[in-house]
Formats: sequence, structure tokens, C-alpha cells
Amino acid sequence: MLTAESVQPRPAEDLQVDLVIPVKALSEAKTRLLGAADGGKGGATWHKSLVLAMVNDTVTAALQTPAVRHVLVVTRDPDVAKSVQRLGAAVLQTEPGGGLNAALDHGAKALHAGKPGRIVGAMLADLPALRPRELSSFIFAAAGRRSICVDRAETGTTLLLSARGESLQPRFGNRSARAHLSSGAILLAGHWPSLRSDVDTASDLRTVRDLGVGKCTAARIAACQSNHELMMLDKHEVAMLRFARQWTPFGGGSDEEIFVEFGITPRAYFERLIELLSPDVTPKLSTIRRESMLRLAYGRIAEEVELWQKYRGRATR
Repeated sequence: MLTAESVQPRPAEDLQVDLVIPVKALSEAKTRLLGAADGGKGGATWHKSLVLAMVNDTVTAALQTPAVRHVLVVTRDPDVAKSVQRLGAAVLQTEPGGGLNAALDHGAKALHAGKPGRIVGAMLADLPALRPRELSSFIFAAAGRRSICVDRAETGTTLLLSARGESLQPRFGNRSARAHLSSGAILLAGHWPSLRSDVDTASDLRTVRDLGVGKCTAARIAACQSNHELMMLDKHEVAMLRFARQWTPFGGGSDEEIFVEFGITPRAYFERLIELLSPDVTPKLSTIRRESMLRLAYGRIAEEVELWQKYRGRATR
């Protein structure tokens, strides 16, 4: 059956894009996401399976996009290579020294060898909710100009397109959006939520779950839900909940204990705890336990606010 997602216009050949997607070795990828696949335990097998699922869904969406002519995955991980090759992507397993941007340049040159006048793009591999229609829409809007799509925080870059017939000039890294704009790329206006939603943390994973992820990532999330009480929480978040469980009967822990354990202020800790106690985040938590921890968290925040107001009052006298 034809759907709105499957019926997409194919752009003129000179506006189609060849995509390079870099993928780290699974053992090194997404360290901030560790624990989100197995209830905060951080097991290597579960973690790798989640990361690979996100890569597969990203590559699948790219391959299904009419505005994309070729997809080349640059990786030195043999498991990633085998998986994306089965999907239909080309693989380049030789990487130069110099990190991510050097690898992207290497892939772009391999794609364009002897093929002048084409457009090449560099896209992140952690876009498991990516919609082919949104990717096509962005490519149409770029119209052969060097362009970027920024992430939800508007500091990073999820997709960089070269100008037609010109080099990619990647500037990925810290605050890559600013770096790309400074180098002459343009920021396009449009609605591309799935293209902007990369996944670095458990909170990001919960966001893309609500957008609707591909079948591989959905399967890993389902496995997590069926096996673990604390689903899609990283190790840091699980530690916060366990600390709260332990210390709620005793007032929630001292300010010093909270700072030593988590490196943040008590107010920041309790605000984060309130987010984690949302039924959408921890649906299997009992109502009694949830309510007791919420009462304590709101009470401690109120105490912090009251103390700060008293301090400010004395300081202004």
C-alpha cells in the first residue's frame, strides 16, 4: 500500500546527494548512552546492540530517500560493515589518521572520484527516527548550496551538504554548527524534527522514541522494556534513582553527600530527579514510591529557594 512516506518526488539528478555516514567502533561509540539498553547496568553486549540498531535505522532511512543517490558508511568495525552492507550501503573500512573530519573527507573523495559536479553530504549515524521525507525535504531546500541541519540544541550539526561540485569541508566537533556557519555554510529554515534528533544520551533516546524510531531501535527498546524496570536510563540516571530510593526515608541525603556522589548542587539533583520520576520515563515505578520521592524532591527544592531568598535579603541590607 502506498503511503505519504513512500510517495516522494525524485529530484533532478544534479541535485541528488551522495551521503557519507561515519560510524565509530561499537566498543567506543555512545559512551554517554551506556546503560540505556539494559536498565543502567552498562553491559557491553546490550550497549553495542542498541548502537548498531540506531546505525541500521539511520542507514535504512537514507537508502529509502529518493534524493539520496549513494550511501557510503566509513567504519573500521567489521560488525557495522557487515550489517550496513546487508542493507545495501557501500562501506569504506580504511580510515586515515586525523579523526572524524579526515574520515569524512576521505569518504567524500572516494564517492566523487572521477565524478565532478556532484553534491556530497556528511550525516550522523545516530538518527534512528529519521524520516526519508524530511531528508528529501532538506535536500530540496538546499538546492545545491552548502548547507547544514542543526541538532535540537542548535549547537551541533546532524547533516552537512556540500555545494554542487565543491568539496565538503567538514567542521564536525564541539559547536560544529557555529564552525560550519563561519566557514560559509547556510542554515536552512524548515521543519525536520527527525533529522535534528541525534542520540547521545538516554534523554535523547526517550525523545526519539516519542518521535517514532525505526524497527531495529524499536526492537531494542522493546527488549529493554520487557527485561528491565528502569528502561532507557543511563548509568548516571539509574544511580540518581537508587540514591533517592536509599535516602528518601532519611530526608534525601545531605547536601555534601549529593555533591560528592553526583558533582552537582542539591537543587540541580532534585530537579533532575523530578524529571526522572515522570511516568513516561519510569513507568514501572510503584505509585507509592514515586509519590514519596516527589514529595521529598519538591520539599528540598522549596527549602533551597527559601534559603537563597533569605541570603539575598541579608545581602541587600
